Amino acid sequence: MINPSAADPSFNRRRFLGTVANASLGSALLAAASGCRTSTGGAAPARAGSTLPLIVSTWPFGKPANEKALQVLQAGGGRLDAIVDGISVTEHDLSVSSVGAGGDPNAEGVVSLDACIMDGPTHKCGSVAAVEGILPVIGLARAVMEKTRHVMLVGDGARRFALANGFKDTDLLTEAARRRWQEWKARQTGGQPASAPPDSHDTIAMVILGSDGQLAGGCSTSGLSYKLPGRVGDSPIIGSGLYVDNDVGAAGATGVGENILRFCGTFQVVELMRAGASPAEACAETIRRIQRKHPAGTDLAINFLAIDRRGRFGAAGTGDGFPYAVTYPGYSEVLKSVAVPARA
Repeated sequence: MINPSAADPSFNRRRFLGTVANASLGSALLAAASGCRTSTGGAAPARAGSTLPLIVSTWPFGKPANEKALQVLQAGGGRLDAIVDGISVTEHDLSVSSVGAGGDPNAEGVVSLDACIMDGPTHKCGSVAAVEGILPVIGLARAVMEKTRHVMLVGDGARRFALANGFKDTDLLTEAARRRWQEWKARQTGGQPASAPPDSHDTIAMVILGSDGQLAGGCSTSGLSYKLPGRVGDSPIIGSGLYVDNDVGAAGATGVGENILRFCGTFQVVELMRAGASPAEACAETIRRIQRKHPAGTDLAINFLAIDRRGRFGAAGTGDGFPYAVTYPGYSEVLKSVAVPARA
C-alpha cells in the first residue's frame, strides 16, 4: 500500500504533485500526493465490507463535509440525510467562495445558487437553479424531490416554494464576496466584463455508498463567479453535474460547467463503469472523450469523481488533476486524482 501523507492547512489546488488514487472493498491503492494531506496522516487501513459507508466528494473542503455525512450515517441517519447535512457544512462555510453562503455573486452582485440530489434505490431526484436568498439549497433540492411531482424548480419559483416550505430568507452576500465583486467590476473596460478569477467554479459534489450497498449523491454551487444573471451550469443538471444508478455507481463533477453540461459528463462516467471500467478509468476516459471534441491544447478545466457498487472509488481531472476527499470508518483523507493532460 502507498500511504497518503499528513495534513497541510495551507493547501492550494495549484500546488499538487502526485498521481492516482483508487481503492476497492478488499484493498486500497492510495497514491502519495505531496500537498494533498490531512490532519489524520498515517496509512489508510485496508478496506473490507465492514468499512462501509464510503463517502467521496470534491476538493479539500469536501473532507469536513464527508466527516459530517459519516457521523449522520453512523448515528442511524439515512443516505439522503447524510448528503444534505454533509453538503450543508460546505454551504455554511464562509471561507468557500464557490458554494453557498460564502459564494461569489453574479455580474449584478447577487448570489445565485444551484443544487441537486439523487437517490439510487428509487432513482428519484430533485434540483433547483438560480435560487436567491435560500440556504441550505441542497435541502431545498431534496424538498423538490420529496414534496413535488417535479424534478427541477428554478429562479423565483424555486424561491417561493422554499419560503412556503419553511426555508428562511437569507442575505447570502458576505462582505468579503462583495469586495471581490466590486474589484472585479472595477476591472471592466469598454462595456466588456472582466474575466472571472481562476478559482471560480469549485462545486461540491458528494457521492455515498451506504453500509446497505445503496447509493446517493448531491451537488451544490454558487456557480461561476460573476456569471450573467440566469446562468446555470452543470451542477443542478441530472446526468451532467451528478448521476446515480444504483445498479452501477455514482459520479459527480466540478469545474467549468459549460464544458461538462454539453456532454452529459457524469452520465458518461456511470455508463463507462457499467461497461466494466473502474471509477478512475471511467472518469479519465470521459475527459478524453470531451477533449477529442475540442482543439488540441484546450484547457477545459473539468474534473470527475466516482464510486461503484463494489466499493471502488476514483477521480480524474484535466491538467494536473484535482484534490478530492475520501472518508470511511477509520479513514478520512484528501487525495490527488488522475491527471489527464490536454490533448497535444
